[in-house]
Amino acid sequence: MFELGTRVVVRYRLPDGRASDALGVLRQLNEATAVIETKRGLESVPLADVLLARAVPPAARRPEKPSGDFSPSRHC
Repeated sequence: MFELGTRVVVRYRLPDGRASDALGVLRQLNEATAVIETKRGLESVPLADVLLARAVPPAARRPEKPSGDFSPSRHC
């Protein structure tokens, strides 16, 4: 499948039949489960419920917030 440490997106079936995605870094993988480190924490996905999985590129970096004092009194 994928090497540990790869950033992946995994679509899997929930118990109620809907689908969900886990996006993050693959941390563990065995014959029954994939563990993905997402923004919300570790997510354990049973392989039997996986509908699709693929490697994805690293997340885009957000621009840094400007530093300095932008209060109206300094610029008016």
